[in-house]
Amino acid sequence: MNAKEITRKNILDTDIYCLTALKFSNGRSNLEVVREMLDNDIKLIQYREKEIKSGQKYEECLEIRKMTREAGAVFIINDDIDLAMMVEADGIHIGQEDFPVHAVRKLIGEKMAIGLSTHSPEEAQNALKSGADYIGVGPIFRTFTKDDVVDPVGFEYLDYVVKNINLPFVAIGGIKEHNIAEVMNRGAKCVALVTEIVGADDIGAKIRELRTAMNK
Repeated sequence: MNAKEITRKNILDTDIYCLTALKFSNGRSNLEVVREMLDNDIKLIQYREKEIKSGQKYEECLEIRKMTREAGAVFIINDDIDLAMMVEADGIHIGQEDFPVHAVRKLIGEKMAIGLSTHSPEEAQNALKSGADYIGVGPIFRTFTKDDVVDPVGFEYLDYVVKNINLPFVAIGGIKEHNIAEVMNRGAKCVALVTEIVGADDIGAKIRELRTAMNK
């Protein structure tokens, strides 16, 4: 996305959607991990940290906002609307039990994108009506990166979204190098990975391996 402006419409125009996860990062800071991601041509970073104090989150996100701008990358913040507004993020990602999309839109204005996690056809249809700019589809496989995770939805829901929902989407949940090709082959263009990347000994090598696997 270096050559074009980041907008709500093109926010998911990339292959790998990376999320921070400090507790899975093998002792590395979020800034170290994000730098490795950006240096290896990752063009979308979501900051998702539930257990860090607000002041530290603010300082980290200010720096990540600067880093992503310099790299021409998208910066999305999970759940924390105030934080997203304070650091001028490109988007906010919310869940089914968070504030509704229309209320969030009133707060953030028209420029920032809103992503919404969905787990069923009904939720996808509601997202379409709500004005969400993109949806998360999953968890495709079982995942343990979140404490409040729902049961896996499998490929049936992914297939439904591919065929029926005219919204950009990111497939998420338990996606690894060994199963990423199947997710892509079923119609996903953008996939989110957490521990597979942040927990890798060599983040750059893992990203290259994932991209090779995606194209099989």
